Amino acid sequence: MKRRRTALLSLTALLATALTALPSAPAGAEETEQVRNGTFDTTTDPWWATSNVTAGLSDGRLCADVPGGTTNRWDAAVGQNDITLVKGESYRFSFSATGTPAGHVVRAIVGLSVSPYDTYHEVSPQLSVSGDTYSYTFTAPVDTAQAQVGFQLGGSADPWRFCLDDVSLLGGVAPEPYEPDTGPRVRVNQVAYLPAGPKNATLVTDATAKLPWELRTSGGRVVARGTTVPRGVDASSGQNVHSIDFGAYRTKGTGLTLVADGETSRPFDIGASAYERLRVDSAKYYYTQRSGIAIREDLRPGYGRPAGHVGVAPNKGDTAVPCQPGVCDYTLDVSGGWYDAGDHGKYVVNGGISIWEVLSTHERALHARTGDAGKLGDGTLAIPESGNKVPDILDEARWELEFLLKMQVPDGKPLAGMAHHKMHDEQWTGLPLLPSEDPQKRELHPPSTAATLNLAATAAQAARLYRPYDKAFADRALAAARKAWSAALAHPDRYASESDGIGGGAYADSDVTDDFYWAAAELYLSTGEKRFQDHILKSPVHTADIFSPVGFDWARTGAAGRLDLATVPNRLPGRDKVRQSVVKGADRYLATLKAHPYGMPYAPDGNKYDWGSSHQILNNAVVLATAYDLTGASKYRDGALQSMDYILGRNALNISYVTGYGEVSAQNQHSRWYARQLDPNQPNPPKGTLAGGPNSSIQDPYAQSKLQGCVGQFCYIDDIQSWSTNEHTINWNAALTRMAAFVADQG
Repeated sequence: MKRRRTALLSLTALLATALTALPSAPAGAEETEQVRNGTFDTTTDPWWATSNVTAGLSDGRLCADVPGGTTNRWDAAVGQNDITLVKGESYRFSFSATGTPAGHVVRAIVGLSVSPYDTYHEVSPQLSVSGDTYSYTFTAPVDTAQAQVGFQLGGSADPWRFCLDDVSLLGGVAPEPYEPDTGPRVRVNQVAYLPAGPKNATLVTDATAKLPWELRTSGGRVVARGTTVPRGVDASSGQNVHSIDFGAYRTKGTGLTLVADGETSRPFDIGASAYERLRVDSAKYYYTQRSGIAIREDLRPGYGRPAGHVGVAPNKGDTAVPCQPGVCDYTLDVSGGWYDAGDHGKYVVNGGISIWEVLSTHERALHARTGDAGKLGDGTLAIPESGNKVPDILDEARWELEFLLKMQVPDGKPLAGMAHHKMHDEQWTGLPLLPSEDPQKRELHPPSTAATLNLAATAAQAARLYRPYDKAFADRALAAARKAWSAALAHPDRYASESDGIGGGAYADSDVTDDFYWAAAELYLSTGEKRFQDHILKSPVHTADIFSPVGFDWARTGAAGRLDLATVPNRLPGRDKVRQSVVKGADRYLATLKAHPYGMPYAPDGNKYDWGSSHQILNNAVVLATAYDLTGASKYRDGALQSMDYILGRNALNISYVTGYGEVSAQNQHSRWYARQLDPNQPNPPKGTLAGGPNSSIQDPYAQSKLQGCVGQFCYIDDIQSWSTNEHTINWNAALTRMAAFVADQG
């Protein structure tokens, strides 16, 4: 599981030396009212303001003159500390506020006033546009007497005036039930079905007997009919459902709908063109994740931004990053690479699995019967390198590979040849925050065996794939892979700490037998050397049943080695058994898919959905797709295709988890620079961005306030605050890139 602890707003950390007490007077309080003097009848005490804000009483309100020219929301603020919260109790947070001139966005928070400055609830209304009175209900995730109510006012180029009244944090209120709008009860793939592919839908209904259904064109003409198949109660959603199979209809069309039980589905197409677009959009996602380079507006309209972490104030920069105190005595240039997710961190372990899957999208196209390497070739992704006669997908992957290579410990230093596990800010930053505006100190974290083996595996894979285009880079990558392999053998048990999660995700992993196997596989495939062959054949991972219900991921990399050994040409003894093991794993996923009323190859024990379940489903589909490449059996192709239906709308929430695809799609993934929900001047995530999806553990406070007791598929909310259900990451989009390319190839 991806253990990520994100403080959305580091308000008090930045305000600690900048508070100015406002005039004092007695404060009154109700029994369950936690805010003192929220009506400002005669005084502003005990409210504070940052030193750059002039605040005081005005007609029974607190009014603050906010300076222009500030960068971050927390650069100017007013608030109140020492507020008590009780874990599990529901609170109504309400206030009246105006802004002059109209249209300014204020961020209102309830959070912790001491380290680690967690945020429990936050909203960002646009004042005098969205109304003047605001009220929100949330559930406190902790017991504390050190909470804070704060109003962040910075980030405006021009000065403005903020007025506040009737601030209340009322405890003991009834929690507001969260009822997601799931739309019509006929759930379909809202994007497209292939003409020569499976076409399935799910009907949510109280009926227990079969029902008639109709397929209609955009003009309302009925082109197919049939009856539903009752499936009973689906354990992953708690819904009584029927299945609909309209695969016999193969005519291309747009805007089709399914009608059953008096409900009309959201529209969809029958055709392959949407997947050709998704193949490109899911891979274009990576350019806007780049660190160390300005994102060009002409290449990504609406997403242009200055270069991040290049040492231009307020950045500390990534060109000479020191280690955490006591870890090393040197600095490294670790500029470039991809930002891992919605934060500004860069992680070798997650970068590794991401690079492998992006490169494997290209490598599959070289070897599979339905592959076409030209589809992501030079000029297809509109990136700065387009036109250099190298496939764009390799150019994009190289941006991350160069960063991974920079994370290797230099010769002559302790642990030379190993890779630093990660690098990121000293403390969590707040939202929204462009990479170029990140003021935090950057740090290298200790080397780890897992990171070293991720470097060895991906650099070895790169050596064979870049050789036709850049022999010098291929040689450099292979040399780094060999060095990393030797270093990992010399230090096989240096594990990242689960507690190292301040300012960035921990990515802890204390079992690296799978990483050794994967690295050996990639080194063998690129060199053919017997020492790597011997390690593969002796590894317990080689014969283990590694295709588990939750699939492969950054912490479970054995499948990366197994899949490549099965598909990349090689002379490994017993290779037929390797290929058979992939097919056997696919058979299990296919059985899961056929038994599931929503038709997906994912059924975790107890319906406990994992962090990033969307990409787990896609990675299980990758195994199905690989079985099709190995055998040519249509059942595996159909299973892989049908797996996409869930991602694109055939699910309990009736939402596409890919931004910009489907009539209703995820729009508010947790991100510091795709943060339109918090700042109307910022964009939503680009088209083709995958949301993490349902996560039964709902680790973040916002999800906890809305989703307590959720069942499986319902453990998701499309809100920027829900980092445990709604983040985007480079490894999740890598799974989407690979599957989008496979589906497009079948069209």
